[in-house]
Order: sequence, then structure tokens, then C-alpha cells
Amino acid sequence: MRRREFIALAGGAAAAWPLTVHAQQKTMPVVGWLHPSPLDSIRNNILAGFRKGLGEAGFVEGKNVMIEFRPANGKRGRLPALADDLVRRGVAVIMAGSPPAALAAKRATQTIPIVFTSGADPVRIGLVSSFNRPGGNVTGFHIQFSQLVGKRLSLLHEMIPQAARIAVLVNPAHPSDAEPTVRNATKTARALGLDIQVFNARTIGEIDAAFAALVLWRADAVLVGPDPLFGGRGRQIVTLAARHLIPTSEFLRGPVQAGGLMSYGPDISDMYRRAGVYVGNILKGEKPADLPVQQPTKFELVINLKTAKALGITIPESILLRATVVIE
Repeated sequence: MRRREFIALAGGAAAAWPLTVHAQQKTMPVVGWLHPSPLDSIRNNILAGFRKGLGEAGFVEGKNVMIEFRPANGKRGRLPALADDLVRRGVAVIMAGSPPAALAAKRATQTIPIVFTSGADPVRIGLVSSFNRPGGNVTGFHIQFSQLVGKRLSLLHEMIPQAARIAVLVNPAHPSDAEPTVRNATKTARALGLDIQVFNARTIGEIDAAFAALVLWRADAVLVGPDPLFGGRGRQIVTLAARHLIPTSEFLRGPVQAGGLMSYGPDISDMYRRAGVYVGNILKGEKPADLPVQQPTKFELVINLKTAKALGITIPESILLRATVVIE
């Protein structure tokens, strides 16, 4: 082959290469990721778990599936517009993390499959018809945060028996989470002989105000109610608690790693792993209506011993033996 012909052939191949890559990307299924939290705050557990589940179902990001990220970055009012954007994008499946994200996705489409994770009861808030037969284009995982409030309060009482006045922080803007949290906390507090007081926060600024109020009430500890606002502001809550030397009971591991005292709840990384498997199965042809809504199978108790020492709290051996993770 002459040198000039070779150069022409090589140049033509180089020009065709981007077109080939573009064609491969066009045929690759796209999963829409809709979540209220910034990606950086969930990358190491939630997103990692989701990618692991996709892999178990045979899908690897960049190889045979793409993920279009639409994080609301703590501004849940943006979720409906982000959901509409994913629908216009023509994604194959929407992964919706949190009840507001799932509801926004369901309002945006009745045809694109949706897999959700929800702390609120998905039947009660209208996501699905039933757990066993979800119906329609939606299925997912009920994380059961609110149902575990009583267990968290019992563990807190066992850990700090002298703490008699417990502040319960909730977001009244989301009654599907707030109401069962208050109901379960009140029931357990009555059985344990504890005095509880509910403090409300709808915004970042109101979290500061709630802490100022509970300090005036002389709370011995704070039970943080399950809510995406508090999940995304874990560091703010931990900083306020440390400033006033108040132990916290969290619903997620992250705030405990940042300095909170303890958390108890479902293994969130595992829940998102299972959600990733569901998304992969749907990409392979299964229908959301045929996939039952599932509940947690793994739970974790996380304790920060460094924080306990700073607060002058001695964690009972019986609690330490049950802990999934102990941070020293």
C-alpha cells in the first residue's frame, strides 16, 4: 500500500471512530438517577451500592449501561423539573431515591419503569397499590425508617439511662415521615418513662432554631427523625450537637462517622445494591408490576466511641457487643 493511500485510510478510520462510539452510546440503555442529595454526599455508600447491584445483574456503567445523574443538591423543589428532564431524555429506567423523588418521577411518567427507595410507606403515599402487587410502572424498597424509631429510642435509653428528656427532631413539611416518627417515639417513651418533646425544622435555618429551642428545654439527647433534609444536613446537626454537648441518635451512618453518637437502621448501601439488581432485571425485560416491593434484610448499629468519650458517656458492653460498626 502506498504511503498516501495509507494516510487517507487511517484518516478515514479516525473520522469514523467518534461516530462509532456515538452509535454505541446511543444503543446503550440509560438509567436516570434522581435523588435529593448531592452526589458527593452519597458516592461512597449509596451510589457504590447501586453500582454493585447493577453489576450483579450484569450491567457495568460505561460498558453496557449509562447513568444520567440528576441530583437536587438538597433542593427538593427541583425534583419535578429534574424528573421531567429525565423523561425528555428518554431514559430506560428511573432510580428514585426518597419519597419526593419517587413521587416526582411518577407524576412525570406512567410508562418509564421507576425503582424507588422510600422511608415512608409507599402504599400510604400513593406510589404503589400494594407491596406484593405494585401495579403500574413503579416498584422498589421500603426502608422502614419511621418504624424503627422505637427501637432507636430504646437503644438510646439503654446506652444513656440517665437521659430522661429526649428531643425529637422532625420535618412537619413531610407528614408521611414526621407523623409515624412522633407516634412511635411517643409510644416507646411512655413505656420507658421518658419525657419527649417534638421540635420542628423545615429548612436549614430552622434546624439551627430547633437546636436553640431544645437547648433551652434542656434536652438530654436528640433523636433525629428520618427525613431527607436531615440526611443531607448531617454535618450541621452533628456540629450543633457537639457545640452543646448533646448526644444524638441518627437514622443514617454518615452523621455518626462525622461525629454523632449512634445510629440504628437498615444497611442503606445494601438496600441500594438490591435496587441496582432490580434496575438491572428491568433492563433485561422484567416489569415493575411483577416485582414486589421489598423491605430491609440487613440492619446496622453504629457507635462513635470517640464522641461517647467526649460526652463523658460509657457505652455498656452489652451495646458494644451488638454494634455492627464501632468508630474509635
